[in-house]
Amino acid sequence: MKKPILVIKFGSASITTNGEIDEQIVLEIARQTAQLQSSYNIVLVSSGAVAAGKRYLPGYSGTLSERKAAAAIGNPLLVRTYATYFKPFKIALAQSLCERHHFANRDQFLQLKSTYETLWRNNIIPIANENDVVSNKELKFSDNDELATLIAVGFGAEQILFSTSVPGVLDAKGQVIPEIKVIDKAALALARKEKSAVGLGGMTSKLNFARLANQMGIKAVIFSMQIENGILKAVKGETGTVCYAQKKKVSSRNKWLASGSLISGLVTVDEGAIQALQSRKSLLAVGVKDVVQDFEVGEVFQIANGEGIIFAVAKSKLDSSTLKNEANKRNLEIAHADDIVLL
Repeated sequence: MKKPILVIKFGSASITTNGEIDEQIVLEIARQTAQLQSSYNIVLVSSGAVAAGKRYLPGYSGTLSERKAAAAIGNPLLVRTYATYFKPFKIALAQSLCERHHFANRDQFLQLKSTYETLWRNNIIPIANENDVVSNKELKFSDNDELATLIAVGFGAEQILFSTSVPGVLDAKGQVIPEIKVIDKAALALARKEKSAVGLGGMTSKLNFARLANQMGIKAVIFSMQIENGILKAVKGETGTVCYAQKKKVSSRNKWLASGSLISGLVTVDEGAIQALQSRKSLLAVGVKDVVQDFEVGEVFQIANGEGIIFAVAKSKLDSSTLKNEANKRNLEIAHADDIVLL
């Protein structure tokens, strides 16, 4: 039987101490991952390259070019450290440096997926990270939480684990919330706004991407490597905050559409259009209240309600200028039902 896919994301704050890769943490990652490999096809998404490399740049201030240089220095250091600690467990690793267009272009995405499947067949674990050295600023991932989620959703993972610097999502009293059944406005409000000194994301990022994963049928767990056997417990839902998968049947293509494609536009729609889309009908011009961000034919755009909350994405059948000029044509189809994914 084909093994389920498990994506585990480690933030910079999880695996570094004072800018140095924490080798004890990497050893624990290797030890615990080795115990799971027989049951899962695993992808490790690891930050830490910039954090590891910046100490070699005197006067580092975090400019884009300095981040790229730090990543170029830190990536081999990071992978070498992982390889050193996985070797005693007889597990080989492969580095996978990803860019946003690898997911935006479906053909390239399918090639990436095929490569990972070849690695898994040979019992090799890929370690993914953003290719910071060459990534265009406008087309970067928001952070590695996004990269991990795109891999999990696009590959149809069973679970995604987010390792962070705190033991889970905390309530107002600083206590871990053991489970979140639906990540709604109230759940998102729990996120504290600060980020770690070495990372790009934060709890808001993790909850937002956990929400996307949940909506695509993937369980997400936010946990800490500081907990003994943190990975093993997180897989079982015994530590951190468990965010439950929603029961939805979404095709592989539409999973890619909802997560991997580059979003070009944004429209707001009225209540009638919302009800129509929820009934799996197409989006017509009559239901569009406003074009907030322009798009071209064939591009993906987001659909928001009157409060500005995005609840769907769609592939356009026409461009936004045509929509504006011919909005009075009530039956003008903006996106076909088969090309709309409800979030």
